[in-house]
Amino acid sequence: MKKAVVLLSGGMDSAVVVAIAREQGYAVHALSVRYGQRHTSELAAAERVAQALGVAAHKTVTVDLRSIGGSALTDDIDVPESGGAGIPVTYVPARNTIMLSMALGWAEVLGAADIFCGVNAVDYSGYPDCRPEFIAAFEQLANLATKAGVEGAGLRIHAPLMRMGKDTIVREGLRLGVDFSRTVSCYQADEQGRACGHCDACRLRAAGFAEAGVADPTRYA
Repeated sequence: MKKAVVLLSGGMDSAVVVAIAREQGYAVHALSVRYGQRHTSELAAAERVAQALGVAAHKTVTVDLRSIGGSALTDDIDVPESGGAGIPVTYVPARNTIMLSMALGWAEVLGAADIFCGVNAVDYSGYPDCRPEFIAAFEQLANLATKAGVEGAGLRIHAPLMRMGKDTIVREGLRLGVDFSRTVSCYQADEQGRACGHCDACRLRAAGFAEAGVADPTRYA
């Protein structure tokens, strides 16, 4: 089987991306990142999702973005309970760039030409590193900056959820057999993975299940 590296956060979107990659015939090598996020229960969720979806390999790497701060997810800043104007404080500076770079390094080692991520330009809270322009630019960088890109057949960055609303993501996940009860999306989930029900991530997730007409399996605190 051809190999792919898939970024797996433990949330609903990345779980669906793992299932999509597997359906497309890839041996999935799932990569999770402990970046200093306060909601570390998502990493336990990533372990559950990887096991349930039968990935070929799963590893968690560590990078300390908390030492940089600047985000409600890594710093001692309150997570807002409603979206506001502009880019929210839950944006983590350079997070997706760093995560994709780590995935790129592992892909080179594995001899994989494909990297998948769950970024979305519909329900994305305004994050600049979730836009299609960013994905296209990173793919160009990947092919310029690596031995695999220069000597190989080319590296591809896949973002299959880019144009999907949360309701469509829910339906696609159910079609592919994703157990959403194993996932954690909340920005301030407790140690047991129970969601707050108020943050932007919780509101987007709940709306997705409601619009899809599907019972919400999220555990709330």
